[in-house]
Amino acid sequence: MTVLRRLIGEVLRARRMAKGMTLRDVSAAARVSLGYISEVERGQKEPSSELLAALCDALDVPMSQVLRDVSALLEIQEQSTIDASIALTPAPDSVGV
Repeated sequence: MTVLRRLIGEVLRARRMAKGMTLRDVSAAARVSLGYISEVERGQKEPSSELLAALCDALDVPMSQVLRDVSALLEIQEQSTIDASIALTPAPDSVGV
């Protein structure tokens, strides 16, 4: 699964739940099928910019904020990958000893 697609879904779901909204509420406000929103939230579909804008409007959150939230999560994930890679790299002084 694409990392970005999954993170977008996680952020949108968290925003929806924080507002106490159901998928049905967002579906009606965004005029997007409930099933499609569910797939986006589960990271199975990547929203187009138009769909993302409609979902952000329905959630009353600026798209820029959603993208910042996604960026922050992506940065954490990338840093974890870098840290794990560094931990697996042998120290220079132990090579060839």
